[in-house]
Amino acid sequence: MSELATKRLRLTPVTAADTDFVMEMLNDPGWLANIGDRGVRTAEQARTYIAERFEGKAWWTVRDAATGEPLGLCGVVPTRPGMETPDLGYAFLARHSGKGYATEAAGAVLTHARSALGHAKLAAITTLANTPSQRVLEKLGFRRGEDRRLPDHEDDSAYFEIG
Repeated sequence: MSELATKRLRLTPVTAADTDFVMEMLNDPGWLANIGDRGVRTAEQARTYIAERFEGKAWWTVRDAATGEPLGLCGVVPTRPGMETPDLGYAFLARHSGKGYATEAAGAVLTHARSALGHAKLAAITTLANTPSQRVLEKLGFRRGEDRRLPDHEDDSAYFEIG
């Protein structure tokens, strides 16, 4: 997977070198509240999670272009149960939220998904209470559809699509 870049951000493929960051990300309060607890508490568990979920797939560590500091994750989730199309996903450490990084990174991934990966249509889901992420999706041109309960979720999700 190639690197992507925006004015402020550099998106690099997620690799085992991101183990400490991924472990922090998966235990960040925002991830836990809006995505869920993945039970990743050790470096070994984080490396396994990276290998199974991110490596070789359309997932990037979002970094500050000037400093290289990791800020979040953004990518395309392959089609999963309850979804008809791949979906756009992103999450940022709480200390980096509210700075427009999600819109910027997700926009770059959306463009890449359409042009390089050939996805004419993409979906996205959020928790019903995650209005900041819903606003990001709307800025990117996603339209809200009917809420749905996915097989691996306990609650309904807000469903969006584009394309």
